[in-house]
Amino acid sequence: MKRRSVLAGTAAAIAATTLETGPVATAATAAASTVPDAITVLPDDSRYADLVVGNNSRWVARPDSVHLVRTTEQVVRAVQEAVDGNKRISVRSGGHCYADFVFNSEVRVVIDTSLIDTIAYDEKLNAFEVGAGSTLLHLYDSLFKGWGVTIPGGMCYSVGAGGHISGGGYGMLSRRYGLTVDHLYAVEVVLVDANGKARSVVATRETDDPNRDLWWAHTGGGGGNFGVITRYWFRSPGTIGTNPSALLPQPPKEVLVSALALPWSELDKDSFTSLVQKFGTWHEENGSADSAAASLCSFLMMNHKANGSIGLLTQIDATVPDAQKVLDGFLAEVTSSLSDAAVRPMSEPVGELGALPDLFTPQRLAWLHSVKLLGSSNPTLTNPTLRGHHKSAYLRKNVTDAQAAAMYRHLTRTDHDNPQSMVVLLSYGGKINAAASGDTASAQRDSIFKGLFQSFWSSAEDDAANIGWTRDVYGEVFSATGGYPVPGVAADGCYINYPDADITDTKVNTTGVPWYTLYYKGNYPRLQGIKAAYDPRNTFRHSQSITLPDPT
Repeated sequence: MKRRSVLAGTAAAIAATTLETGPVATAATAAASTVPDAITVLPDDSRYADLVVGNNSRWVARPDSVHLVRTTEQVVRAVQEAVDGNKRISVRSGGHCYADFVFNSEVRVVIDTSLIDTIAYDEKLNAFEVGAGSTLLHLYDSLFKGWGVTIPGGMCYSVGAGGHISGGGYGMLSRRYGLTVDHLYAVEVVLVDANGKARSVVATRETDDPNRDLWWAHTGGGGGNFGVITRYWFRSPGTIGTNPSALLPQPPKEVLVSALALPWSELDKDSFTSLVQKFGTWHEENGSADSAAASLCSFLMMNHKANGSIGLLTQIDATVPDAQKVLDGFLAEVTSSLSDAAVRPMSEPVGELGALPDLFTPQRLAWLHSVKLLGSSNPTLTNPTLRGHHKSAYLRKNVTDAQAAAMYRHLTRTDHDNPQSMVVLLSYGGKINAAASGDTASAQRDSIFKGLFQSFWSSAEDDAANIGWTRDVYGEVFSATGGYPVPGVAADGCYINYPDADITDTKVNTTGVPWYTLYYKGNYPRLQGIKAAYDPRNTFRHSQSITLPDPT
């Protein structure tokens, strides 16, 4: 479709739609009259310092004000006030952005949606309403206790739904149930039109919805690009009836969870290479949606040698046929080149996790118990002082000998000794890959596992060393394609929810492939068209936001 056609069609749809009307907006308006006013926090407020820094403490802002909002109407007013004052806006839900999208020197107004955290069943839309400020653990807890259902989101308990969902969130149930956005029915967004007027829009996936493009943009287009997300609604495609308990996936009644430590003292280059490649081979062989092992998810957490150990965390639905056999087979295959002494209980922190020694023998846990155990066993989430640098990769094929050697070289470097520098390989594939690249804005739909390259540290004095280490290992692993995982036979770009602060720097990203192609591939022109239609003034922007299309 021609770009002009996309823009004209979407703009016409907006013009033909009466915004802020209908049952959803009416219900929201009624609810708004019963809640307290928004809170405006100014620099002299004791709360200010806590509200202007993210989970990554490298990113700090000094805005004129932070607006803690509770309703859509309060967001509309806050946005309008900022637009009228010509003040740069940023949006926070959980504060877990790896880059400076929310907190940077140009931001004058932060709109904090963390108080919009309602989880409810909406009878009118026959879907589950989720406030953008809801944290993942609150979301899982509420959906499961209320209706026995869930969405396949991430493991970190304090991540906010607003950014997680819009970037195409995934987690330990995704190989079985797909991405979070594969279950997204609708989204409510506060927008600013060409005349500078703020208003709210509810967009659904219904084919006759004139705002369907706006829904699509939030199925992997990333946060902070189009407006302020206030609410999501979830209902799985193909579900029928009005029984809430049948509208989303039911999580496993029980899961089997295993955690192993693989001491560096027992690893050399050959055994390390075998470990990494056997992990990849298993995912190549079990990456389809109909695989008997589609309910297994594993993280190979390779900390720098200074940490003492590598970790292997694995979970499988305990109720599927031969679950124990599948888990045992996976663990045996991945560690087959290692001696018995090289497989031990995870008695010390590994990856981002704390010690989990009791999981050396796989434990059968109730699903919600496992969510709370793994989600809260993360020291990096509970330390507000940590700084970080992060890079990601979608992988379609197993890593090569040269790539494994590069990982080994940098993970055993003697000139760098941070135990919290790491490379993590994460399960992907399964039901995620049942969708086509253009069905949602999440374009990467045939990868088998992901890579996350990162380092955490506490002092600004250590910035250069840790940023340099992360760039070095990542750049060498993908040196064959200019230092980044260029979409092709073996790799498929980068994950927008793990934003890379370097990706727009041509001195670091020497591929010649634009950052937006690495994140969005062929979906980027459509996202630009939607940007032009719904945010024509580029009100909502950050260092890696979707740009307005060239007017020519």
